[in-house]
Amino acid sequence: MARAIRKAYMASTVLPLALFAAGSALAQTTSGATTASSDLDEVVVTGLRGQPRTVTDSPVPVDVFSADEVERAGQTDTLNVLQTLVPSYSVRRAANTTSDTFIRAPTMRGLAADQTLLLVNSRRRHKSASVGVSGYGSQAADAAVIPSIAIKSVEVLRDGAAAQYGSDAIAGVINFNLKDASSGGSLIAQGGQYYQGDGDDYLVAGNIGLPLTDHGFINISGQWHKGDRTIRSAQFTSSSWNAVDEYATNPVFRAAVGNLSEPLERVGKPIEDDLRFVVNSGIDLSADSELYGFANYSKSKGTAAATYRVPGAGHQVMDNPIRLSDGTEWRFKDLYPGGLRPDFSGKVTDWSAAGGYRTKRELSGGQSLSADVGLRYGWDKIAYSMVNTVNPSMGPDSPLHFEASSYISSEFAANADFVYETPLDWLAKPLSVNFGAEYRKETFEIQPGEPNSYTGGTWSTPDPFDFCTDESDFSLRTLRSGAPTNAGINCASASDPVYNILQPGSNGITGLSPDVSGTWSTSSYSVYLEGAADVTDRWFVDLATRYENYESFGSKVIAKAATRFQITDAIAVRGSIGSGFRAPTAGQLNMTQTQISTSGGVPLNIGLYPASNPVSVYLGAKPLGPETSTNYSVGLTFTPFSRLTVTVDAYQIDLKDQIYATSQITVTPAIEAAMVAAGIAGAGTIDRVNFFQNAFDSRVKGVDVVGSYRYLWDNGQTTSIVGSFNYNSYKIRKVNISTVTFNKVSVFNFENNNPDWRANVTFTHEIGPVTAMLRANVFGPYQRQTTASGNAIQKYDTEVQWDSEVEYKMNEKLSFAIGGRNIFDNYPAINVIDQTNGRLYVDGPVDWQGGFYYGRITYNF
Repeated sequence: MARAIRKAYMASTVLPLALFAAGSALAQTTSGATTASSDLDEVVVTGLRGQPRTVTDSPVPVDVFSADEVERAGQTDTLNVLQTLVPSYSVRRAANTTSDTFIRAPTMRGLAADQTLLLVNSRRRHKSASVGVSGYGSQAADAAVIPSIAIKSVEVLRDGAAAQYGSDAIAGVINFNLKDASSGGSLIAQGGQYYQGDGDDYLVAGNIGLPLTDHGFINISGQWHKGDRTIRSAQFTSSSWNAVDEYATNPVFRAAVGNLSEPLERVGKPIEDDLRFVVNSGIDLSADSELYGFANYSKSKGTAAATYRVPGAGHQVMDNPIRLSDGTEWRFKDLYPGGLRPDFSGKVTDWSAAGGYRTKRELSGGQSLSADVGLRYGWDKIAYSMVNTVNPSMGPDSPLHFEASSYISSEFAANADFVYETPLDWLAKPLSVNFGAEYRKETFEIQPGEPNSYTGGTWSTPDPFDFCTDESDFSLRTLRSGAPTNAGINCASASDPVYNILQPGSNGITGLSPDVSGTWSTSSYSVYLEGAADVTDRWFVDLATRYENYESFGSKVIAKAATRFQITDAIAVRGSIGSGFRAPTAGQLNMTQTQISTSGGVPLNIGLYPASNPVSVYLGAKPLGPETSTNYSVGLTFTPFSRLTVTVDAYQIDLKDQIYATSQITVTPAIEAAMVAAGIAGAGTIDRVNFFQNAFDSRVKGVDVVGSYRYLWDNGQTTSIVGSFNYNSYKIRKVNISTVTFNKVSVFNFENNNPDWRANVTFTHEIGPVTAMLRANVFGPYQRQTTASGNAIQKYDTEVQWDSEVEYKMNEKLSFAIGGRNIFDNYPAINVIDQTNGRLYVDGPVDWQGGFYYGRITYNF
């Protein structure tokens, strides 16, 4: 009974997107449909907080995916599942040392990850602790922590819904409905490998439903996953150092590395090891009320290969000579003649708990009142560490392992949602009035690294052993009494190694000191009101408004209107217009990180600082403010005959004051002086800086087309064809900051570095116990510009990657499947405009890992 109450209430109140009726299946999807279009009326869906609608009756575009479609995607990461199913949803694979390596930031309709609202059981998810250090700099909820085996269905609302669900719902809303069975379950074991023989990937997952007394359920899901690294790079080479030449001419190097069968620069997918759990439960208190609760716990570790440090060519760490205490010259390459191959790790811990009380009461005169009152808390931490690297300033005494920094994000929320329904004589169906309130408190914390990760050692200052006198004129300096006289120290030369300094802190990701650590909180509250009704049998109208008040950014009123009109039995038009408001997160306001990046073969120390930091202010930074948006959409639904459904939706999203990272600014002596004055540790070793700003006003325009058709053969076989197409264009309408802090290259890449269009076409054929699937993933053309080589531009052509799977059901309980992703082993074009160090591919929209094959066993009980 608990499940029935919850379903009825969610369909009429807080269910944001879509709910399946028992045994129903895909309506609008991008993978194989399992039911005919004639079954669509059974699917209870809504893009509103009000009356339930079917997919084709919805005034806004909605996709619904069943657990079977999620499993058939053949992915072990929920983010990859969504990208496989939804063409307007994209997630890139970032290699090496970036925060996106471990918590990846997806986009929907080309907007930032934190402009799509993520829900679980129709409740907002807390944000991850990861803040992107480039581009959008988004701090969003992490979908990857929810194991796919826990998901009963996924609902994707592709329309702005900030007035209904609050900030972050600018591009749309994604809702995971958790499994809620009180009996039975399943076990899944899957293993696979990339065609190149690496990246072994294993997954074991299980789900079980148990009764909770005679009136409730508790459903438990767990997943363990392990994936090895991949390497997709050529052998290391740069303009000043070549591994092959060094191997041929330097016996010391040759002995240290053994052989060059593996590239020294290991660009690819990181090592992944994760364990995730989800619990969902509910219990009836009476025939019309229940208590509910759900929670998750996830612990994962990713390990990526950082940039290779060459043992020569004047490398700023490996080949920068210093004087030891006996006066002799020393370089790190003396200790590591084969160079350094550091590893960069991120440990992510995430947990949440939500619960509440839900009821629905029938009133007199056909009226009813529903209520849902709940609390939730979420906590996420990412801890960065470096292995096989050094604190250069500590010289030969440096350790090789550093705990560099940790970031924590937490969120508490209280919600009260109500729906009042009443019949009115002048309406075709009862009026639904939805109203409610929410309070949220978000906290962001930076924890410092261990002291060795940020402190300066002996060689962080010139002449650390005081060998030379200190006249201001170097030509007058001489050896002090007692200094080594047989080491060749030339105090009168400013270029003598005695004066060299080395970077303090762990090389790669520099640890954060207590000076930049702290805890910051922001709170907000909101109230909303929405009314929805069928004015006639053919015309539906929905109006919503929301008032939001942020502790740090004041208040804002936003609104939305949506409508649908049935022209004929087969054709309907729909559309919406709405406004949005998103305040910068506590993480975006306070994020600090220093990391090594390679540009033109040269390793550079890049510092990201808050907009409020004195260095950022010195460079012209203004305090971050909120983003505002206006969404427009118009669409058509077309059902010319049974089993065929087509929807076409055009949209335009205008954003003002969009938050984005500035271009990287080269540190000049004046900037360095400002950094020293601000007390930034190791200021003299920072090469470039950037920070977040309300950088520009933008416009995204696009079209979504979704079609599904299912044919029933006379011999009992079935064939399903489902296609989805998304076209997007991006335009910066106005740059709000100087061209120094946001240059033309940044503008070009924002407008051109996503595919012009994307499409998925899936064919599914069922022959008795055998189900065969073939899917085409198509990525349209895009371009990328670099600051190297005279601002060169590279154009990327359309790419198609094919997936396939065949599943055989031995009986009702046991099934086997074999499949492949990118079965023709297709890669995007090799980077030709700024390829350095053997890196062949950029972190673009097209997957660059190559083909992958897998096998899966499923046991249902």
